Parts: sequence; C-alpha cells; structure tokens
Amino acid sequence: MIDLEAIVSLRTIATSGSVAAAASVMGYTPSAVSQQVKRLERDLGVALLERAGRGVVLTDAATRLVVASTPILADLERVRADLQAPGEAHGRLSGEVRLAAFSTVVRGMLVPLLAELADAHPDLRLPLRESEPWETVALVASGQRDLGIVHQWGGVALSLPEPLVATPLFTDVADVILHRSHRLAERAELRPEDLGDERWVATFDATICRQWLRRLFDGVSGAPRIVHESMEFENHLELARAGVAVALVPRLGRGELGPDLVAIPTVAPASTRDILAVHRRTQADSPALRAVLDSVVARAADLAG
Repeated sequence: MIDLEAIVSLRTIATSGSVAAAASVMGYTPSAVSQQVKRLERDLGVALLERAGRGVVLTDAATRLVVASTPILADLERVRADLQAPGEAHGRLSGEVRLAAFSTVVRGMLVPLLAELADAHPDLRLPLRESEPWETVALVASGQRDLGIVHQWGGVALSLPEPLVATPLFTDVADVILHRSHRLAERAELRPEDLGDERWVATFDATICRQWLRRLFDGVSGAPRIVHESMEFENHLELARAGVAVALVPRLGRGELGPDLVAIPTVAPASTRDILAVHRRTQADSPALRAVLDSVVARAADLAG
C-alpha cells in the first residue's frame, strides 16, 4: 500500500526545494520527513530524491509518482467534502477545516470569528496555525491546511499555484509610525525621500513586509537604514514610542497608539497590501470550508466598511 501522506511530503519537498523546508511547512521534523520518504523508497524499490547543490530534487520516478497521485488526492478531497455535508437529520456541519494565517489577521479578524463559528457549528473543528504568506500558500497547496489567509504588498508578487483559488477580502493600509516629538510628526503624508535618513525597525529579511519596505525606497540612496528587527509589530510600536526608530505598521490588528505616537500614510507610493483567502479547487464543494470562507468574507466586508 502506497503511503499517501508520504506522497504529500514528497510534493512539499518538490515545491520547497529541501527536506528541511518541507518539514517547516508541514510542521514535522526533517528527520520525520526523511523517514517517510525512505519508507516510500523501500516500498516502491526506487530512488525518489537526489542531491542538487545544498538541496534535493525529485527523481524521474518521484515526479511520475507525484503527477499520477494528484487526481487520487483530489478524489480524496472530494470524498472528504461529501462526508462534511450536513446530515439530513440535524443539518449540522462537522469535520475539520484547518486554517493558516499571518499574525495581524489572526489578531485583527480571526480570533473573534473563530469564537462565533464555534458557537454556530459546535461539531466543526477549526485548528489554526500562524504562518507567513509564502508558507501558508505551500501549506494549503500541499494539503497540510485547508484555508489560508495571505497578504501581498504593492508590487511584491505572491505566486499562487494553479490548484489554488484566491478570494479577495479587503485592502489594508500601513502607516509610518513616529514619536509625536519627531520632526515629521505634523505631516499629513510622507514620501520615501522624506524618510531616507531615518533609523528603522522592520520584520525579518525573508518576509514580504520587509521586501515591501525595501521596494518603498527604490531610488532613495542608502535607505531604508534598518537597525532593529522584530517579527512583532507591537515591538515596532514600542521602539517608535521610545524614539529610537520609525516603523511601517499595518492598520489591521493595530491597537491604540496612545498620546506618544502618530501614524502617517505614505504616498508615491502608498503602502497598501491586499488580503486574500486561498483554498484548493478540489475543496470548492466542501460545505464546511464554504461556511468558514463565507464567514471570513462577511467579516472582511465589515472591516472594509
């Protein structure tokens, strides 16, 4: 019997480029993923991975296996969707919709929504994993998560594989956060050239937020000058409050700034990000996923209004 979970791991290795990256996406250890693939190799009697620089690539046999298994996994998705249909007697949704989303949308939208869904559908399980957009896309595409919420900033593209369907939700705005005593605090709007000499706090280098901050300063020599790094926007606010850095912080999930901080939008370009929900096409008929997605869309409309 071919281990379908091992095939999912193999597909994730193909999209992520290494066993370690696949393990991170799937929430396993690299050793566990390696063992899955090795067992599959023993069962099939063929090699599935080969070294390529510091990563690995699928062998021809592994590629044929992944391609051949795609319709089988799709059929299983449809069976799962049918099983999640409400029973005739009670009309209650059951089963599980696994979620993945970035931190600010978790805080700014999903936490209260999960509570509402739990009340409305007590038999429906909704496990949530916080992840960056690229990771969320990989998780949903590989079948590790069912519904993801991602963002894409300005011209920083987020590649979506063909099996995924994207539902636009709303557009979020990010402002430059300054201490009230800052020389620019009275401005109504800010241009990148106004901020070229500032000391910044930013998210880590691999994040889309960091990429957008760099893109914002295209053509401005030496900027942005990033001196602090943190993945938590609350820390960005505190560093701005202390007067040691400025920050670009989205409005979604942002608490009250208090009397010490001001928020000023950027122009030329504006700092905006589109928020999207993504799921696999094969789950389009899942009543459970549809109920959750409809709730997400409704909540997003409230935020946009």
